[in-house]
Amino acid sequence: MEGNLRWMLVTAFAPITWGASYYVTRHLLPADSPLWGSALRALPAGLILLLVARRLPHGSWWWRSLVLGTLNMGAFFVLVYVAAQLLPTSIAATVMATSPLVMMLIAWALVAQRPALPAVAGGVLGLVGVAAMVLTGAGTLDARGLVASVTAMLMSSVGFVLAQRWRDDAVDVLSSTAWQLVAGGLTLLVAAFVVEGAPPALDAPAWGGLAFLSLAATALAYLAWFAGLRHLPAGTVGLVGLLNPVTGLALGLLVGGERLSAQQAVGALVVLAGVTLGHPALSHRARAARGLARAVGALPDDSRRGVGAPTLDSPALGAPAPDAPALDVAALDVATPDQSVSGRARVGSATGSR
Repeated sequence: MEGNLRWMLVTAFAPITWGASYYVTRHLLPADSPLWGSALRALPAGLILLLVARRLPHGSWWWRSLVLGTLNMGAFFVLVYVAAQLLPTSIAATVMATSPLVMMLIAWALVAQRPALPAVAGGVLGLVGVAAMVLTGAGTLDARGLVASVTAMLMSSVGFVLAQRWRDDAVDVLSSTAWQLVAGGLTLLVAAFVVEGAPPALDAPAWGGLAFLSLAATALAYLAWFAGLRHLPAGTVGLVGLLNPVTGLALGLLVGGERLSAQQAVGALVVLAGVTLGHPALSHRARAARGLARAVGALPDDSRRGVGAPTLDSPALGAPAPDAPALDVAALDVATPDQSVSGRARVGSATGSR
């Protein structure tokens, strides 16, 4: 128990820093340099993870890393940067918290991955909450920030579908994450020189913000997340990931001096409830419960009451064994650091959630 608590605290570092990235971007980084800001976040982090992974791409993974890195790291980081600059931290973090639910629905439509009923209900609830937050009639939210958030979610959803199609069990998630960050960072570097010109002159707080984003909220956060994946049950790690939107919301309200209207506050609570309801851990529990009901119904009356009756933890009923590798369970987001739990660890890459 103490060991699990220790690893939970280590793992919590990831979603907390991801949630804080909205505040840091909005208050410390220049609003007119999203390409440079994103490049200086992605590339150093990718190089650090590449040193840890000690593995280069091979074969088709050279161009796959470029495609996925552009969708899930490069363009995604830029759009999240823009959204963080144009929207209040509390709003940006909460809206982006629905990205796993949106990706789930898109995956359902494009690759016929039918979600469980709790996930669908959570998705609908989350979208209703977002509508309540942004459709206030007050005209205080920047439409460009909302468009950037929605585009980021759709773009990373495409990356998720591609990662599903390109799944390769021979490629570990850490290596794939490093490749995509490096590829996305290099793409951003070229785009930054072409579009924004020379690097911006940054003051000490801005450099501190970039160091936090690249080293803490990307490189160290991924390492902490992967450590949790190795030592904790998948459902536990996934629920810890819900600290992402909670952190962004809390920082915006408590530190950033932001204020939500009554309608927006209710909408934020509805979003968090929807994300929690749609969490894959609940879907796994629902499937396990249905499997248990079917299994018990097929047994004689004595066996139903006997010691040998199946339990919710029985691997035969689809629940992971206590020591099962967490990376084989589709309940975790190891992709884009500005997303919450999305159920993509099975794809063998770090796309999408990340």
